[in-house]
Amino acid sequence: MIKRIYVEKKEGLRHSADKIRSDVEGVLGIKASFVRVFLRYDVEGLDGEDFDRAVTSVFSEPPVDDVYFEQLPEIADAEWILSEYLPGQYDQRADSAAQCVQMLTLSSPPLIRCATVYAVGGITAAQKEKIASYLINPVEARAASPEKPKTLVQSYDAPALPKLVDRFIEWSEEEIASYHGRIGFAMSVADLLFVQAHFRSQMRNPTETELKVIDTYWSDHCRHTTFLTHLKSVKIKSENPAIQAAYEKYLRLFNEHHKGRPDKYPCLMDIATIGVRELKKQGLLDNLDASEEINACSIRVTAEVDGEPQDWLVMFKNETHNHPTEIEPFGGAATCLGGAIRDPLSGRVYVYQAMRVTGAADVTEPYEKTLKGKLPQRVISKTAAAGFSSYGNQIGLATGGVHEVYHPGYVAKRLETGFVVGAAPAENVVRSVPEKGDVVLLIGGATGRDGCGGATGSSKAHTEKSLDSCGAEVQKGNPLTERKIQRLFRKSEVTRLIKRCNDFGAGGVSVAIGELSPGLDIDLDAVPKKYQGLNATELAISESQERMAVVVRAQDEETMGKLCAEENLTATRVAMVTDLARMRMFYNGNMVVDLPRKFLDSNGVRQHTDVLIKDGEVKFFDSLPKEVDAAIRKGDMATALSHTLRDLNVCSQKGLGEIFDSTIGAGSVLMPFGGKYQLTPSIAMAATLPTLGVTDTTTVCAYGFNPYLMSES
Repeated sequence: MIKRIYVEKKEGLRHSADKIRSDVEGVLGIKASFVRVFLRYDVEGLDGEDFDRAVTSVFSEPPVDDVYFEQLPEIADAEWILSEYLPGQYDQRADSAAQCVQMLTLSSPPLIRCATVYAVGGITAAQKEKIASYLINPVEARAASPEKPKTLVQSYDAPALPKLVDRFIEWSEEEIASYHGRIGFAMSVADLLFVQAHFRSQMRNPTETELKVIDTYWSDHCRHTTFLTHLKSVKIKSENPAIQAAYEKYLRLFNEHHKGRPDKYPCLMDIATIGVRELKKQGLLDNLDASEEINACSIRVTAEVDGEPQDWLVMFKNETHNHPTEIEPFGGAATCLGGAIRDPLSGRVYVYQAMRVTGAADVTEPYEKTLKGKLPQRVISKTAAAGFSSYGNQIGLATGGVHEVYHPGYVAKRLETGFVVGAAPAENVVRSVPEKGDVVLLIGGATGRDGCGGATGSSKAHTEKSLDSCGAEVQKGNPLTERKIQRLFRKSEVTRLIKRCNDFGAGGVSVAIGELSPGLDIDLDAVPKKYQGLNATELAISESQERMAVVVRAQDEETMGKLCAEENLTATRVAMVTDLARMRMFYNGNMVVDLPRKFLDSNGVRQHTDVLIKDGEVKFFDSLPKEVDAAIRKGDMATALSHTLRDLNVCSQKGLGEIFDSTIGAGSVLMPFGGKYQLTPSIAMAATLPTLGVTDTTTVCAYGFNPYLMSES
């Protein structure tokens, strides 16, 4: 039987409701007489004393919460708005509640479903619809039913095996192009023709799962198509000789470093990295840490710990989550930080410091001026800040720098960037080549539909319809599980068992596991699931978060499992390393993916383009607004100052920064705001290395972002 309860903060403590009321009036222009917010829990599988204990220790806090059983209180003049997550979206509140009840009862967790109920007074039916559209983001949520369901048990039909794409190898170019348009691949038509040629050579048609895996593997997100596009012709029309000289210097370095390498060609990626190769050649990057694992930028430093020098690895990583944050601000920004953390974490270092740089359009713009198909800028900006800070605060990560830049250009696409620093003693990080017979363990969270198509989705062009069609592509973060992995990987007895590691970022199983070794047999049935009913394609490409794939020797599997259990983490064998140089996936005992490593690593068809470089005015500072410029020319400094102070970019961002915890871990050297009144923003972020409480005099400093110079280092 399902039990239903509603939880509301006591009067005087309803800060969330007060904030919503303020937004409704300030953003929507609707003056509500009151707003009240209730959290609704439907609970199945919890009765008697266990239920009573859970009500007062899990679902509510008696000193600050009022609880209503089965029915909401009567509220005169109230219009009701109910919201719940879409089916398949991860609900951290429900999951955390179930885990807490399990710890309370020491038995199986109950089934829990959550919803949020808003009571709004003094509004019309039309105003109610406007408020509902503001509160409920269709990418992640929907209007909830007031009726109590008969059961929370979900029934699923057993997923069928992936279908073969009939006649694929026989299709004409026109048919391939038509199929490409119907499916919505991120790869190009030329790539799909290249895939067709491969399967023709194999004399078989592909499965639908194979095409989705290839599309994920070759997405711009995973293979950096834009930066690896071949620059066939570069023409320079400029009166500035430095531009021509710089390009000629690049060509000279290209010939020196890539002589006799037919696989190398001029591209943006090579232009960006060839300077590092040259510095390394000159012996100026002796502290650069290089390995076959590409987890994050890694350097070696000597740290003085308890008076003794120690060799440490320090890793830096930044990640953008622009499109996901734009369509689902809380989850998109949260997993921006989560994804940035997981890269150095998979390198077996402890992530201890973060920085956030974002870009938004005018957050004071009236709601009515919101572009069609987009969320209001204020909603994006405030909700994204809440998502990023919520994730960092829960995982226990100090955020030492927070800055948002405001510019009209960000109407087209928001900027959401997370930057993190991690470190660990070098002796704790073991890197070796996987061998036949080694096992791949999946550690951490389970797999769901959230995040299916994330890599390909972020690699496609988007339209005003993206808000409605891309919801499943935004992952839902689970910071509590990632915090467990942080603690697990801080143990040297754990990290020294790991031969190679990948985080489950873009591409899910197909990339996270697929990149660990040239030869792999992957058992999709073994992948832990959030719920039943997932088919082979979903299991192969889902980017559900907070999962790690680690390679260990078969004889170390049991030991690793026990160490994971100590942190309340599961470690499930999902793959075996082979010597076949093929990535094979099995589902219900059938092989549904069989792709040669050489074919996968080809990255499809090489893209080509021509480049024309022209002179343009270089601006280190934005040009002055007309009103300011005119006032200065007249000598009217008061008017010039008045207009300048209206610019959002000169406003104090202390309120934004205080959402984030900058002190957790007690390693922060610089506070985000300094000076006598702690109102002056710091221009850099600095922290000591995380040496588990011992005295450490080594400080790592990461410089921040100056929007006036528009430079980042």
